[in-house]
Amino acid sequence: MRLNDSLVRDIRRLNPWWEGKSGTKLPPHKRHVVGMIHRRLKARTAPIIVVRGPRQIGKTTAQLHVIEDLLKQGTPPMQILRVSFDELPSLDEKKISEPVLRIVEWYEDVILQNKINDAAHEGKPTYLFFDEVQNLDRWAPQLKFLVDNSTTQVVVTGSSSLRIEQGRDSLAGRISTIEAGVLSLTEIAHFYNSELGKPFLEDNGLDPLTQRAFWEELAIHGQKRQRDRDHVFAKFSARGGYPLAHLRGEVPWPQIADQLNETVVRRVIQHDLRIGERGRKRDEHLLEELFTLSCRYCGQSPDILLFAREVRRALDANIGSGRVQHYLKFLSDALLIRLVKPLEIRLKKKRGANKIVLSDHSLRASWLQEIVPLDPEALRKEPHVTTLAGHIAESATGAALATINGLDIAYLPERQSNPEVDYIITIGTIRIPLELKYQRKIDYLRDTEGLRTFLENKYNNAPFGLLITQTDDVGVEDPRIITMPLSTFLLLR
Repeated sequence: MRLNDSLVRDIRRLNPWWEGKSGTKLPPHKRHVVGMIHRRLKARTAPIIVVRGPRQIGKTTAQLHVIEDLLKQGTPPMQILRVSFDELPSLDEKKISEPVLRIVEWYEDVILQNKINDAAHEGKPTYLFFDEVQNLDRWAPQLKFLVDNSTTQVVVTGSSSLRIEQGRDSLAGRISTIEAGVLSLTEIAHFYNSELGKPFLEDNGLDPLTQRAFWEELAIHGQKRQRDRDHVFAKFSARGGYPLAHLRGEVPWPQIADQLNETVVRRVIQHDLRIGERGRKRDEHLLEELFTLSCRYCGQSPDILLFAREVRRALDANIGSGRVQHYLKFLSDALLIRLVKPLEIRLKKKRGANKIVLSDHSLRASWLQEIVPLDPEALRKEPHVTTLAGHIAESATGAALATINGLDIAYLPERQSNPEVDYIITIGTIRIPLELKYQRKIDYLRDTEGLRTFLENKYNNAPFGLLITQTDDVGVEDPRIITMPLSTFLLLR
């Protein structure tokens, strides 16, 4: 297959190992997702591994770490192909039909000098890495054709939930998805010479979450690491979970905030979401205003009519609730926010708006230029923001839950005699209610009413509940409720 000279040069630059040259200098600490990718490559349960997550969380770096590991383990360089489709300047889809397939054909002819299938039969497996492949039209059918007719393994990274989901249907049975979020506490610890161990929830299924003993052990696990845990949580409180904030820990927060606004928020709003279906341009100002409102209402479930009124007031334009809902979905598809739906039990009609969860609380701090601490010691000095900190902590909890692969999460709105429950975790037929009371003291009757009401309803099939607080020394005398601070809960991942 003949590719234009510029495209060939760009592809060769992306694959310096072919010529025995060094690649990009990588951070010394590997994200947990690197190990998750390796385990799936080894298991070979699906030919395509998709790593999905927001921009700038280290998906590309993780991909490069996997390649570096494969090379160190003895994989011949020519058996690895990597292509980034994130604004590859020399790729013109109008001139190259089905670019994924054409590039692979070129790779077979020029680099591998063998067909992928023949190489597999000779015991020479190939690894194909595609970064931001969802930027291509009809990327999923191309990958389907590729893996259906070639014995190879493909690792795909993407920052668009919508485009990845659109490809999931045609790739059914061929895909294993990894939900990647911002850095976890166990990952941030490496930047500050602290030791928090591995993620408490292993990468082997959700069954442990249904066991009371698992959560009790997690609470003890956090207490045993209290000093390091609290130190790292303070760093997370101050700078969030984006790698940039900790890789450049010496850089003042205002500079980090400017960079996050530029490379994450504006990049998504002005580039990723600017063009819609059929080339129609989306309203950039509406996207920005809705992201601003999402920051202000994070951890809450505001009525869509409220958002519509706020937008009309801010933009002085006649914008309806339907359009607001669509644009919020766009922000969710780009993984800047996540929309947690109300729980539907026994086929009752859903009530209540979606709960808004930010990919990371640092985006709120950078975009609104307003720092609200989550660290209990810092909050002690600013008690007037405790309620707001509670909403942000609720958002951080939802963001952590959303990155646990395969986990179904919802929230229970207040309904007649049933109080609201912040999150409901569903695993099979078991539901686990989670309530967040981000305060130093707990009033048992008032603060556990939602949990107790949910637990006492036998139809919910809830064996126990979780109460997330600020500190270790907050507990309740109820054997059905397990308490732990947010800093310990975040050691899950």
